[in-house]
Amino acid sequence: MTDNPNSKEQTPDSAQTGLSSHLDSTKKAQVRESRRRYLLMLIAVVIVIGAIVKLVAVLFFNHKVSTDNAYVGAETANISTMVSGQVVAVQVSDTQLVKKGDVLVVLDPSDAQIAVEQAQAQLAKAQRQFNQSSAQIESLGAQVLVSQDDILRAKAQVTQAEVRLTRITAEFNRRVQLNQSGAISKEEFATAQSTYNSARADLELAKAGLTQAESKRNAAKSNLDASKALVEGTTQANLPDVLVAKAQLKQANLELQRTVIRAPLDGVVTRRNIQVGQRVSPGATVMMIVPVSQLYVDANFKESQLQKVRAGQNAILTADIYGNRVKYHGKVVGLAGGTGSAFALIPAQNATGNWIKVVQRLAVRIQLDPQELAKNPLRVGLSMDATIELDSK
Repeated sequence: MTDNPNSKEQTPDSAQTGLSSHLDSTKKAQVRESRRRYLLMLIAVVIVIGAIVKLVAVLFFNHKVSTDNAYVGAETANISTMVSGQVVAVQVSDTQLVKKGDVLVVLDPSDAQIAVEQAQAQLAKAQRQFNQSSAQIESLGAQVLVSQDDILRAKAQVTQAEVRLTRITAEFNRRVQLNQSGAISKEEFATAQSTYNSARADLELAKAGLTQAESKRNAAKSNLDASKALVEGTTQANLPDVLVAKAQLKQANLELQRTVIRAPLDGVVTRRNIQVGQRVSPGATVMMIVPVSQLYVDANFKESQLQKVRAGQNAILTADIYGNRVKYHGKVVGLAGGTGSAFALIPAQNATGNWIKVVQRLAVRIQLDPQELAKNPLRVGLSMDATIELDSK
């Protein structure tokens, strides 16, 4: 009997306990549902914010591309010798700043000076030969006139010899008839025959003299024509021999000038590899000059960044040597003709089964402002950070 009342008293407690556990599970389910909804809402908000940020970035902030893969470059000048010779002086050293026209190296000018003197002598000889040819023309003209007079004289002698021969021939013919009739002595006939033969010989001699005079005239005329052909229509200034001699003299003077090597531009001397006493040959590189006031930057951008990059756009650059406190302004000159891997010594071979795509980079050349370079000098090979403003013209 005593156990039943106790059991009646426990029944409400167990019911209350069941109700509490049921309420707790319901409350926990509601909390989990609330947390799930909150998490979903948070994810949705993050997605929306990300989309908005992306949209704002595209609309307002996607006007620049940047890279830290950029390096300073320059069109360096290789200084080489044009003539052979021994080095007698080197006026510069590495890291020295030089101006255009400054003397860099001096070679021994002795051989070049001798060549100049020889060329001067050849020019004087050609000019003198022209003067001699001009004077010879007058002399040959006079010889032609003298030869003409000799021809006239020889013709007169031929005519005289013909007249004499005609007269002697007539007398000789009479002597022949008289000799046949015995009217003259044999001695008289022999004398007449001898006179006749002498007259014929004189005529032949006169004709030979005429032929000789004509030959002399023809020779003098040929020499005159040849001399005229050499100088006719020319002067001492434009005679071919004189022009050749002048060209040789100019070449010799040029080689003499090339014994003094001068700087072709402003810049800094680097890689000097020449010493006094060294003998050099034509084409030997003696040093390099870097034009530090005409530097550029080759910025290697990813191919995905180059869609809107154009020549003429503005660029802002910083150098690691100065940090972000110094900014350089430049302009895009152009894009390289190929990627670095395309022009590598051993180009990549992608036609294989294990090919992996690699983002390529293309060099964009940016010309720097000379005034800014003068304030904050750079050197070839320094690292740069480059940013191109895509909305600039």
